[in-house]
Formats: sequence, structure tokens, C-alpha cells
Amino acid sequence: MGIDGKSILPGLESASWMRELLAGGDRRSQARSDIVLSRVRGRPDRIAELVELTHDEDWLVAMRSLDLVEKLAHEDPASIEPHKAVFIGELADSDRWEIRLQIVRALPLFRWRGAERRRAIEILARDADYPQLFVRAWALDGLATFADTTPALRATVLKQLRAFEQSGKKSLEARARHIRHRLHSKR
Repeated sequence: MGIDGKSILPGLESASWMRELLAGGDRRSQARSDIVLSRVRGRPDRIAELVELTHDEDWLVAMRSLDLVEKLAHEDPASIEPHKAVFIGELADSDRWEIRLQIVRALPLFRWRGAERRRAIEILARDADYPQLFVRAWALDGLATFADTTPALRATVLKQLRAFEQSGKKSLEARARHIRHRLHSKR
């Protein structure tokens, strides 16, 4: 199989081409994610293979795979719906902030019910206090989205918004303004 992911023998492709394209570099690089993304869009079989790679032993491959799954979820949540449990599974407890960021950005994109919904809310509430600011900001944003349909969360969101506004951190203050604006415009 060539680096471009095309099989030498038609029909014999596997996730190995994806892994090859997602490996290497450092945490700031995307490797060749753009090629993988273009080749999995609209292909449920390939999306399933990509989701499998979110558990790869190479954390960079896992992170890039999860990043692509999140991107696909933003584009077309229905295409990721059968695989949405990846966002509330063990990856949600990762010690890597880059992975947690993708988790908290994706959670509000889906309709969760029962225990899965409780787990999604638990992740967002927990990560609204995470040390990495981007994770904190997006977790509170997601929690505010859940508060639209779970009024009991509103007090928690408002309390956290005040903490963000008083944090002295420009990114948290900006996210708090954005969330407040969204909350007021929905009234």
C-alpha cells in the first residue's frame, strides 16, 4: 500500500494506511490528517476504522484520529452517531489535554439519554475546572449547551461563568462573554 492510502490491489485497503498517514511528527503537527479526512468523509466503513484508531497505542495517532472524528461530528453529527460513545469512554479521562479538548467540544453535538447523558454532563462539569484553559473554556461552553435542556445545570453554569469572569484570564473571560450572550439571546 502506498503512502497516499491507495491499495496496490483494489479492494484490499485497511486502516493501516490511515495509521501511516496519522503517525509521526509532534503534538502540534497534523501529519497528513487532511488526506485521511478527505478519504473517510461519507464512508461509514472508513469512519468505523478511524474510530478504532482513537485507541491506538501511539497517542499521537489516537489524538489525530479523535480530532478527525470530532471534525466529522461538527460537519455531520449523524455520521458519527453510531460511534459517539468514544467521547464518553476511557478517552474522556485521558491525561492529555489535547484529547480532553476534542472530547468536550464534541459532547454537545449529540443527543444523549439516560446514563450516557449523565456521563457527558459529568465530563463537562469536571473539565470546566481542568487546568488547561482551552479545555476549561470549551467544557463550560458545552455545559451551557446542556443547560438549555437541563435547567438544573443553569445555576452551575452561572456560578462557573462568574469564576471565569473574575479569573483574570482573557480566554476564560472571552468565553464567559460568549456564553452569556448566547444564554441571553435564547431567552
